[in-house]
Order: sequence, then C-alpha cells, then structure tokens
Amino acid sequence: MGRKLYVGNISFKATQDAVRGLFEQVGPVESVNLITDAHTGQLKGFGFVEMTSEEDAQKAIDTLNGSVFMERSLSVAEAKPQQPRPDRGGFGNRGGGGRGKGRR
Repeated sequence: MGRKLYVGNISFKATQDAVRGLFEQVGPVESVNLITDAHTGQLKGFGFVEMTSEEDAQKAIDTLNGSVFMERSLSVAEAKPQQPRPDRGGFGNRGGGGRGKGRR
C-alpha cells in the first residue's frame, strides 16, 4: 500500500485547501494535486492526495471513499503508477510539408 491516493468525483468548485482540510481530518497530508484542464484551467474532477504514512492512507480510503464532499460522492483509492502512453504519432518525422515551395 502506498501513501498516494486517487480521489475521483471531486466537485468542480473544490479548492486544494478544502480537499486538504477534508483529508487532514483523517491524518497528516503531505500534498494535494487537483488536476486541471491545460486549456481552460477548469478542474477535471479528480486529483491526488499524498498522506504522510501508509496507515493514514488506508484510513483515508476506509473513511472517505463514498463519503459526500461538496454535494458529490467521493471515490478514494490507492493511486496506481502512471503507465507510459503509447506513441500516438503526432507531427514528428513525417517529412516534407510542401508549403512554401513555389509560393514566393
């Protein structure tokens, strides 16, 4: 069991301080990271909370999973390590482009 927790279904009105305050009712919190959309800056409704001990992390899961916070039922579970993303292609090494030639 790790100390880092995934927290889902967080209200879009929540703040890091409010989430920290909720989890500090269970035990000391090392960090809170609410995930936001890169373009809009809006919360995506989930984040990660790192507790200072594995025991407190387990206690947070037992206590807060399914609890209501800001009118939403939270999903709290142990965070899984991020998997490497498959290469989606993108714009790299396609060569050419074709623009500009003969357009001068």
